[in-house]
Amino acid sequence: MATRRTDGMNTEMSERMNAEVTERMNADGGKRVRRRVLSAGLVVATVLTTALSVWLAVGLAGQRGAEQRRQDVLAAARQSALNFTSLDYRHYDRDSGNVLKSATGDFKEQFAAQTEQLTALVAENKSVSEGQVLEAGIVRSDARSARVLVVADSKVTNTAVPDGEARTYRLQLDLVLKDGRWLTSDVEFVG
Repeated sequence: MATRRTDGMNTEMSERMNAEVTERMNADGGKRVRRRVLSAGLVVATVLTTALSVWLAVGLAGQRGAEQRRQDVLAAARQSALNFTSLDYRHYDRDSGNVLKSATGDFKEQFAAQTEQLTALVAENKSVSEGQVLEAGIVRSDARSARVLVVADSKVTNTAVPDGEARTYRLQLDLVLKDGRWLTSDVEFVG
């Protein structure tokens, strides 16, 4: 027989209620622990996802910057080679000026020093050279300098060859970044 308590409950009933309350408290405490673990896991996953996204974005921006620099170097080298292989005695001042605009350093000084002599020679021979860049490739480059190999053709006419003669040039151009522009600092005939 169950003992009666003074508050009207028997001991067995009281023990059952205590067990239920304890079980509920344990269940609620377990739920709280699980919620905390789940919340912590979500925070860690969010932080890792954000860090990975930032890392990928920085890497992508770096790749885009490098590709843009590569395109700028190639465009400058192609234009410089085109200017160098396209000269016409009828407007040699303009054509030589184009070469000088895309030049810097020793190359610019040497070309400028020879301009007067070249002007007379080109005019005397009535020389016309129509250049065309076939290929260009970067040998090496960094943020401030580059070396590019260019293959160019030109049709050259002058008093000695009035019907024209095809010429192929293999040029090595060294470029430097100066005031936001890629300028040719050296030109060598190679191959």
